[in-house]
Amino acid sequence: MGRVSGALEIVPLDGPLDARVRVPGSKSITNRALVCAALAGGESSLAGVLVADDTLAMVEALRLLDVEVALDEETATAVVRGTGGRLPARAVTVDARQSGTTARFLAPLLALGDGPYRLEGSPQLRARPMGPTFDALTALGARVEPAGEPGRLPAMVVGGGLRGGEVSLSGDVSSQFLSGLLLVAPLLAEGLVVRLTTSLVSRPYLDLTASTMRSFGATVEQPDDRTVAVAPGGYLPRSFDVEPDASAASYFFAAAAICGGRVRVEGLGAGSAQGDLGFVEVLRRMGAAVEVGSGSTEVTGSGRLRGIDVDLRDLSDTAQTLAAVAVFADGPTRVSGVGFIRRKETDRIAAVVTELRRCGIEAVEEADGFVVHPGTPRPTSVRTYDDHRMAMSFALLGLRAPGIVIEDPACVSKTYPHYFADLARLAASGPGDGR
Repeated sequence: MGRVSGALEIVPLDGPLDARVRVPGSKSITNRALVCAALAGGESSLAGVLVADDTLAMVEALRLLDVEVALDEETATAVVRGTGGRLPARAVTVDARQSGTTARFLAPLLALGDGPYRLEGSPQLRARPMGPTFDALTALGARVEPAGEPGRLPAMVVGGGLRGGEVSLSGDVSSQFLSGLLLVAPLLAEGLVVRLTTSLVSRPYLDLTASTMRSFGATVEQPDDRTVAVAPGGYLPRSFDVEPDASAASYFFAAAAICGGRVRVEGLGAGSAQGDLGFVEVLRRMGAAVEVGSGSTEVTGSGRLRGIDVDLRDLSDTAQTLAAVAVFADGPTRVSGVGFIRRKETDRIAAVVTELRRCGIEAVEEADGFVVHPGTPRPTSVRTYDDHRMAMSFALLGLRAPGIVIEDPACVSKTYPHYFADLARLAASGPGDGR
């Protein structure tokens, strides 16, 4: 892969793949585990953590709140000395950078203290909604005051009286609002019951939150599809292993489907708590061979891909990955159920369609998704909109088509700083290489 005027040109593969890959730890699990460990009373050890901008934002925020976090970037481990939910009684400014999980998890955490705490983020994050979290915290007795546009960052979280009980919350914008409330619920004297007023998007992330909380000793119950109940009692310090990131793995599974040959991702198998591993079943529908073992998952490209109609409501972080795969199918692919991804790092529906068209691929924007027609990408400098997933997914086109250049490749540092190095190693593998 070569540098081109500050951008990155992707070099097409010479032949089918035969590679083993280990992707970094899950961002979603890392940030959930960091919060649980910070709220526990005592020392927790985390292994396999992701070291990237989104998780470093969480680590630095917790340190500002007097939580001791010893992070070893070389070994991807962290030792967290939790405070049992005690926050500093002084003014603190916390910067969530570009991290939606950090902002939406920290707002409820800040409400546990007296503050005042200022929560802010990058211009990109300030454009993303925070209203459901702020409204729920206000209903539970906290004070949240806008320091800019209401319902968005920056905001002042004063806290001072966050109580448990019952609260209503919409679930059709982001599951992160629900997860943030649940993560602090064990620290509330009455616990918490959240009743969803709409269906929940990205439901597997709720299961991931509940699983992580249970690992740290919390009691979480889901009596029905629209109710989640958390008992009081706090968290216990634990030793906790973070599994590899299934969203990051989707790019390598997709590479096998697009280019032929096989790719095995180590450490991510049938016991995974991450819903995004379900992406391999989408690839199976398209014609790839899939083997999910106890400790790894392997995808083998069959040489032919079918266009499909698929609802990715529960796998929304893989929508852009699938858009790249769909280019090489034998018929159109329709992705639906993901209208809410318009409010992610960028409008991910409009961005996908715009860049595919710039690559010479026919694509159609729909209200809750998009349609991709197969074709041969032409040489294009792909705009990434400061969205890590745009950069990682559109790079896949360059594994088959020459002349694909990724603008601002450094944006992948948000969740996967070494992505392009790993992609280059993948491209260097070949039949019989078996790495």
